[in-house]
Amino acid sequence: MDIMEAIFTRRSVGKVKPDAVPRPLIEELLHAAVQAPNHKRVRPWRFVVITGKSREALGEVMANSLKEQDPHSSDSVLDLERAKTLRAPLLIAAGVDKPVDPKLMEIENICAVAAALENLLLAAHAQGLGAIWRTVPSAHTPAVKKFLDFSDDQELLGIIYVGYPDLIPDAVERPSYQDRTTWMG
Repeated sequence: MDIMEAIFTRRSVGKVKPDAVPRPLIEELLHAAVQAPNHKRVRPWRFVVITGKSREALGEVMANSLKEQDPHSSDSVLDLERAKTLRAPLLIAAGVDKPVDPKLMEIENICAVAAALENLLLAAHAQGLGAIWRTVPSAHTPAVKKFLDFSDDQELLGIIYVGYPDLIPDAVERPSYQDRTTWMG
């Protein structure tokens, strides 16, 4: 699949099969991710690959975080929160470092990690995998950051859910660039 085909046919795939994604394929996705441009080559991304029972542990941390945020959360709401991390056999959490060089702006690191995640999503699509970028409010809590071994100043930019597609969404007409573009010259 060439890059233009990948860009124009990639869809967020929320329903995937429970089949495990082989480690060499996961490593290929990560290798594609880190080809993203980043100012001064600071490599501001932090990836955490979550499979197997670790997904359940993360779900428990997220449910506990939700309970802390809203002590009135019902058991059914907490069960739904726990189950979110089981929607795919592979989760890749992506964190972003704060710049240490005073000449760098934080937004540059955030954009670099976002570009890395887009590379990962395109690579997953090109390899026949389904993926979706999700993040829920409970994923941004100190407890989740601790679970992921992120430092206090690292932010979670997103969690990519990956697996073999169970259902491929229909193509969606995407808006044109025309109403968001000004030509100067």
